Amino acid sequence: MNKLSKILLGLFIIIFGVLSFYRLDYYVTRPGGTYNIADFISVQNGDEDDVGTFNMTTVAMGRATPITYVLAQIRDFYDIVKMSDVRQEEEDDEEYNLRQLKYMTDSQFNATYVAFNRAGLDYRITYKGLYILNILSGGAADGILKPGDEIVEADGKRIESLKEFIEIVNPKTKGDEIQLVVKRANELIDEKLTIKEIPGAEGRYGIGITYSESKAITTDPKVTVKTEDIGGPSAGLMFTLELLNQLLDTDLTKGYKIAGTGEMHEDGQVGRIGGIDKKVVTADKQGMAIFFAPDDEITEAMLERNPKIVSNYELAKETAEKIGTKMKIVPVKTIDDALQYLEKLEPNN
Repeated sequence: MNKLSKILLGLFIIIFGVLSFYRLDYYVTRPGGTYNIADFISVQNGDEDDVGTFNMTTVAMGRATPITYVLAQIRDFYDIVKMSDVRQEEEDDEEYNLRQLKYMTDSQFNATYVAFNRAGLDYRITYKGLYILNILSGGAADGILKPGDEIVEADGKRIESLKEFIEIVNPKTKGDEIQLVVKRANELIDEKLTIKEIPGAEGRYGIGITYSESKAITTDPKVTVKTEDIGGPSAGLMFTLELLNQLLDTDLTKGYKIAGTGEMHEDGQVGRIGGIDKKVVTADKQGMAIFFAPDDEITEAMLERNPKIVSNYELAKETAEKIGTKMKIVPVKTIDDALQYLEKLEPNN
């Protein structure tokens, strides 16, 4: 190989490396995987004789590179998303991952709460405090608190609800102090903060954090969940159905491979999620027979922000027609809609 060839080869390697690994301020989303919920969640001495399966579906997402950005423009069911549409203000990688894992934890809590309610079984709820998702730069908590901390006490009072915490913080103004007890890595830490103006909220004072309530549920029989590497709330509906399938002495699946998606709320409502078209695609590839899709209502405010928006069910049905799947797309507004559908379903023989 002569000198010119070596130079050209070197340039090619450099250019290819840049195109392959340089990270853009975008994400590429695409169909992910379909997974049997029973592999992630189990009930002590639960019913395990079921023939069919309940399955959750996922969307794969990664930072775009120049090559993946171009490929996403021409491939079906690949989308390019701005980082600002995914991340909250000032949110870094660690904070984003923590938020997604918290959403999954909340999803598991709601699924367990709803399942045990529907099964008529006992449970006990413990309020753990406020889970910190994000610290605002320049705010009172900046450099003192960390994402993942749980605020368990404020000014000597145990926090038993979000309302209690707000009642303590709201009367305070610039320069006032608040004494917190924070749980971090299973240790309790005392922290004193000086109230400041909330960054980006002129005239409003506080500690400068975003947070979510943290609750635990204790059940009998015991529920074990292993979803450490899965984030987001969208598996809530399928978690609830799988829990009920193990709690009740009957095969809710009727022998079918059933997939679906939707956030589970404490009142049993099934909430809207993102990427349902990609989830329909991955469920079809895995041979699912039935797919539960949130039948959410589109409000005028949502249409004002996005005139092209459609409900999860409408997009799922449109996607199913596009790919020519035989999979049945079933709309659900509540967990009871899904249960009623399964009750009327003829067994798969």
